[in-house]
Amino acid sequence: MAFCLQGFPVSRGVAIGRAVRIAPTHLDVARYFIEPDQVDAEWERLRAARDAVAHELRQLALSLQRDKAAETSSELLALLEVHLMLLHDEMLAASVRDIITQRRYGAEWALVTQLEITSKQFDEMADPYLRERKADVQQVVDRMLRHLKGTPSPTSLSASATTQLNAGQGEAANTPLVLVAHDLSPADMLNFKKTVFAGFVTDVGGKTSHTAIVARSMDIPAVVGARSASQLVRQGDMVIIDGDAGVLIVEPSPILLQEYAFKQRQGEIERERLNRLIHTPAVTLDGQEIELLANIEVPSDATAARNVGAMGVGLFRSEFLFMGRGGDLPSEDEQYESYRLAVQNMNGRPVTIRTVDVGADKPLDGHKSDQLNPALGLRAIRWSLSEPSMFLAQLRAILRAAAHGPVHLLLPMLGSVKEAKQALGFIERARQELQARDVAHGAVQVGAMIEVPGAALMAREFAQLFDFLSIGTNDLIQYTLAIDRADEAVAHLYDPLHPAVLRLVETTIREGRAAGKPVTVCGEMAGDPSMTRLLLGLGLRSFSMHPTRILPIKKEVLQSDTHKLAPWANALLRSDDVQAAMDHAPGG
Repeated sequence: MAFCLQGFPVSRGVAIGRAVRIAPTHLDVARYFIEPDQVDAEWERLRAARDAVAHELRQLALSLQRDKAAETSSELLALLEVHLMLLHDEMLAASVRDIITQRRYGAEWALVTQLEITSKQFDEMADPYLRERKADVQQVVDRMLRHLKGTPSPTSLSASATTQLNAGQGEAANTPLVLVAHDLSPADMLNFKKTVFAGFVTDVGGKTSHTAIVARSMDIPAVVGARSASQLVRQGDMVIIDGDAGVLIVEPSPILLQEYAFKQRQGEIERERLNRLIHTPAVTLDGQEIELLANIEVPSDATAARNVGAMGVGLFRSEFLFMGRGGDLPSEDEQYESYRLAVQNMNGRPVTIRTVDVGADKPLDGHKSDQLNPALGLRAIRWSLSEPSMFLAQLRAILRAAAHGPVHLLLPMLGSVKEAKQALGFIERARQELQARDVAHGAVQVGAMIEVPGAALMAREFAQLFDFLSIGTNDLIQYTLAIDRADEAVAHLYDPLHPAVLRLVETTIREGRAAGKPVTVCGEMAGDPSMTRLLLGLGLRSFSMHPTRILPIKKEVLQSDTHKLAPWANALLRSDDVQAAMDHAPGG
C-alpha cells in the first residue's frame, strides 16, 4: 500500500529506486554485565574498535585528498576531522571506561549509555546548529559499535548483495537503490561515490545537520528528519525521494512513478541548462548588475564557489576553527593560515569573514552553560567582547589575511551603537598591535550583521558606522517571531513571508542604499528562488548563499525586471495575504 512520509528537503532532485533499509546499530545492543576480571578485556575491545574506526576515517580522508576533482572534498574532509577528534576525546573515553569499571557494563552497553548522557546534554543547547551536532557523536558511536559487532557500514553493500536485492524483484543489477537509514555519517556519505545509491532518507537531522550539508554539496536527492522511515519502509520497497518537497513516497502507483520519472528527466535537463549560465553575468532584464556570493564553511569551499561563478564569498563562517577542540581555542597563526587559504583560493575575489558566532551556550570550553536562556545570552559579538584576548587574536588573524587579497570583516548579532563602537575599537586596537609587531596586514571593509530586530530598526545608524550591512535572515526571522525552527512544536510558525520580517528586511535595504552602503542577504532566503524576485523588488542587489544555489538564483535574476518588481514588492509589504501576492509576481 502506498504512503508518504514528510521530512526536510535538503537537496534538490528526484531519486527513484528500491529501498535498502539500515537500522541504527545503537538500538540493537546486547546489555550484559561482566565479571571484575573482564574489565580490562572489555576496555581493550573498545580501544581496538576506536583505533579501527580512526584508521578507516584516515584512509577515507587520504583517498579524498587524492581525488583532486572531488567538489565535495572540503566539506567531507572537515567532517571526517570532526569525527576523528570525537573518537579521541579524552573526556568521552574516561566516562565510558568509568561505566565499564564501576557498573561492570559490557563495552557496547557502556558506549550506548554514555551516548544517551551526551545526547541529553546536546538536547539542552539553545542553538539549533549545535543541537544537531549530537548526530556527530551518535555517528561515531554507531561506527564503533559496528566494529565491535563485526557489522559492515550502511553503504558498504557488495555488488553481489545489490544484485541479489534486484534479482529478488526480478530486475536488472543496475536498478538504482535508495538508502533509508536512521542517520548517516560523513564517512558513509563518502561511500555514496562508490555505490549505486541514487539518494537517501534519514529518520533524524535538519537543514543544518552535517548530513544535509554534505548532501547539498554532493547534489544528491535527499530528505532528512523523516522520523520513522527506517522502521516503516521495508527492504526492497519501491520508493521515490522528492528532494524539492521533502517527501518520501513508498510503493507509489504506476501513474505516480511515471509522473516522477518525467520530473526526474526534466530536472536533469534543467541542471544542464543551469550549468551553461556559469560564465553568464548576473544582470536583470533592465540592466541591474546583481552580485551573487557564496556562503562557505571551510577554506577549501572557496574553490567550489569559484567553480560555479561566485563573485566572492559573502559569508565565511569561522566557527569550524573553534569547535570540537576539547576546550582549546585556535591560535592566531592557525586562524591566519585558514583565512589566508580562503582568500587565496578566491583568486582576488572578496572574502567576507564573520567573527566567531558562538558563545557561552556552546561547548567550546567543556563547561555546561548555566544561563537560563542561552539564545538571548552571551553569544556571538557579546561573547567576543567579553573575551578580549580571543577576539583580538581573531581580528589580528583576519587583518593579516587581508594582505593576500580583498577581505571584508563581518560582526555578528550586533544590537546597539554602543556594541558597534566597542567592536570597531577592538579592530583598531588589533591593527595597532600588528603595526607594533611590524607584521604585514591589509585594510578591511567592516560590516554589521543584521539579525535581531533591534539592529534592523537601527539600520540608519549602523549604515553610518559601517562599510556594508549583511542581513542574516535565519536568525532575524526567529528573533522577530520568537520561534525556534528546530522545535517541532512551533516550526510550522517559522515564516519568512511574515509582514514584520519583510518590513525589517526592507528597512535595512532602504537605509543601506540611502547611505550608499552595500546590503547583502546571507540567510536561506537568499538561496531560495521563490524569494529572489521579492528581494530584487525590495532593492536587494547582493545575495550570498550555498554554492549549489547560485545557478538557480542566477536564472531568476536573468528573467527579472526590477522596474516592474519594485512597485509590486512595495505593495506586497502592505498586503494582508503575502503568500497569495507572491503567486502573482511580475515576470520579465
